[in-house]
Amino acid sequence: MTSFVPDSVLQKLAALHRTEADTLDFGVVKVDDAGVIQLFNKYESELAGIAPNDAIGKNYFTQLAPCTNNRLFFGRFKDGVAANNLNVALPYTFTYKMRPTNVQIHLYRDGATKTNWIFVKKR
Repeated sequence: MTSFVPDSVLQKLAALHRTEADTLDFGVVKVDDAGVIQLFNKYESELAGIAPNDAIGKNYFTQLAPCTNNRLFFGRFKDGVAANNLNVALPYTFTYKMRPTNVQIHLYRDGATKTNWIFVKKR
C-alpha cells in the first residue's frame, strides 16, 4: 500500500500536536474510537471550510463529513478499530457541503497508543 503519509509522521503520532500538524501538506484528523474529533489541522480546515476549533468535539462521520458515513469509509474505520489494526489507503470523493472533491484517504490506528487518524490529501 502506498501512502502520502511519511513513516516519520506515523512514528511520532503519539507526540503530534496541532502546531506541528499544521505544517504538514495534508489533512490530519485525530478521532476517538467513536469518531469524535480531537485534532484537526490547518490543511483539513481549509479543505473543509471549517475552523479547527469548530471541528473539535464533533463526530467526523455524522456531523462533519456525513458523506463518509458508509461501508467503504466508516465501515473500514469501525472494523480497524475493533481489530486494533487499521492501515488503509483509498481514493475517495467528498461531497458534503462542497463541490465533489477527489482526495486520497489514509485511515490509520496506532495500536500502541490506541489512537485513530484520518489523513487526507487532495488529488
